[in-house]
Amino acid sequence: MTSLQNSPTIHRTLLHNSFPQKLPTSRSPRRDAVSFTVKAAHEPSASLASQDRQRRRQVIAIGTTAPLLFLINQHSNAFAAENKKGFLSVLDKKDGYSFLYPFGWQEVVIEGQDKVFKDVIEPLENVSVNVIPTGKQDITEFGSPQEVAETLIKKVLAPSNQKTKIIEAKEQDVEGKKYYQFEFIAKAPNYTRHALSTVSIGNGKFYTLTTGANERRWEKMKERLQTVIESFKIFDV
Repeated sequence: MTSLQNSPTIHRTLLHNSFPQKLPTSRSPRRDAVSFTVKAAHEPSASLASQDRQRRRQVIAIGTTAPLLFLINQHSNAFAAENKKGFLSVLDKKDGYSFLYPFGWQEVVIEGQDKVFKDVIEPLENVSVNVIPTGKQDITEFGSPQEVAETLIKKVLAPSNQKTKIIEAKEQDVEGKKYYQFEFIAKAPNYTRHALSTVSIGNGKFYTLTTGANERRWEKMKERLQTVIESFKIFDV
């Protein structure tokens, strides 16, 4: 795959010379924490019989609620486990990133890429990660999602002789960090690849993760590929 054979030199030239330059925005999304406090209710003085009835009602209420809470908790845990079925995880503590990839894909070594996993039967079904140094502090310094997508696709992610089309480009905030995600199609003479990419900046590095599949298998693979994209996270090292 040509899209997996670009050297780090191309990426460095791209980052320094190709992107439209913009000043970083100062946004600091946060998630408000919500806490729940259970307070004991204090009833005024009453007869022993009244207090006994009150205690019985509390016991009945607890007995009714506990199984429900248990079932909800079990359902949540099962859902979380099911969400990861069929995937294996990658944790790179050196470069500071993690992601999931479909079970059965095999790791291959390709020059210029930090990590590559692919299906040996369907080689267009793969995921690659590229990490290069950058002096930028935020992905928005390179421009809007659309601008970054156009530059990366034309100069890095697809050969110049392929016709490309951007389907969607958007920004996402995850735990205070900005990611650009985009979906695109690259048409070669004998095949069409449908791909997803996500890019971000952290640890003084520019991260690019790209995954995709042959267009004829897109409908079958798109949910799994979307899981790969959504799972990509950068952490401080």
